[in-house]
Amino acid sequence: MNKQKMQLDFTVSEELRQFLAEKDGEPAALCEWRDGVLWVSFWYDFCSEPLVLSCAAKPGDSIRIRLFPWRIELYCNGKLKDEEWPCGKCLLDRAVFLPGGIQPIFSKPEEPKKKEPVVLGSFTGAEGWKPEENVFVGDCMPYCWNGRYHVLYLKDRHHHQSKWGRGAHQWAHISTADFIHWEIHPMAVEIDDPAEGSICTGSWILAGERQYLYYTVRMCDGSSAPICRSVSTDGYHFEKDRAFSFHLSGRYTGASARDPKVVRDEEGLFHMFVTTSLEEEEKGCLAHLVSKDMEKWQELEPIYIAPGRDEPECSDYLEKDGWHYLIFSLCGKGQYRYSREPFSGWQMPENPEIPCKTVPKQAVWNGRILFAGFDGDGRYGGTMTFAEAFIQTDGQLSFQK
Repeated sequence: MNKQKMQLDFTVSEELRQFLAEKDGEPAALCEWRDGVLWVSFWYDFCSEPLVLSCAAKPGDSIRIRLFPWRIELYCNGKLKDEEWPCGKCLLDRAVFLPGGIQPIFSKPEEPKKKEPVVLGSFTGAEGWKPEENVFVGDCMPYCWNGRYHVLYLKDRHHHQSKWGRGAHQWAHISTADFIHWEIHPMAVEIDDPAEGSICTGSWILAGERQYLYYTVRMCDGSSAPICRSVSTDGYHFEKDRAFSFHLSGRYTGASARDPKVVRDEEGLFHMFVTTSLEEEEKGCLAHLVSKDMEKWQELEPIYIAPGRDEPECSDYLEKDGWHYLIFSLCGKGQYRYSREPFSGWQMPENPEIPCKTVPKQAVWNGRILFAGFDGDGRYGGTMTFAEAFIQTDGQLSFQK
């Protein structure tokens, strides 16, 4: 059996320590039951601190732990309760379980399903919604297609603390045709490589008969973040385009590159805005790249340079009623600039803030400009929230919750 793919099954006992595994005298895995909560820790050679998963449990409950090189899953009585995302070699490989505790039953886990139904579930009302009790909504990326308002969002566990604080965010997907009834779709972009620290925010664009998701990947080793994409022919099942990947030039801070927004102008030229910093100037900015075919990208001058070190993140772009809007967030707070020109001449509005909580982005649905963001109540990840924008005669925006 491949020790990097393991399944552990056991039943919770009344003892405090369920099991302890050691390798060369050092802890490799520890499971304890305290005050009605089961705590499971796994050590990897990537970091001296363990990855910790937990769930409410009582004696007699059936526990299953599935370990893959890129993900750990904790189940209680058949229901997924917690997840983590490792990197490096699991020290449980060839470890010894010490006597006096449970001896879990080892087996090889089934591989995840390759293709799921388009609709996995449904719910009513997305204002104030989160997927599960311990699963939260992070950055939102709305997009309108085929009459439906889609929201891709960063699925968050542990309020950005997963994977030793790297976030381990992935793209989840919901949509609605009436803003009342919502459908849950398969995950759009998942972590499937231990080197991936987090899938950052990005954008969705239709080109020809294919749907493209553009994003950067925060790497576990802190190296420059590659700009990547996933592709779909049905808008619900996306596959990573592993032949496509590139980095910003040395002019920019590569490790912080994230949140690519891709749009197409009236002449068919594609534009990409990427959150980063100018290395020499030590200022946050939105790098600006263009492409004729979405394969080769050329850097232009930044479309926006921040007044200080704070990087303008989660950028967005809107053209409506002859006005053009550049949208981004500074320290999580949404802002916009407006212009009569497509990619220049930006004006500062009287009130630049977008009142839609954290890192809001928009999509036009049935003529309405609808922003989506998340309310984390001071933490990363929380519940989904919306606000509608209205264009005034002078081009400035007003908002309504």
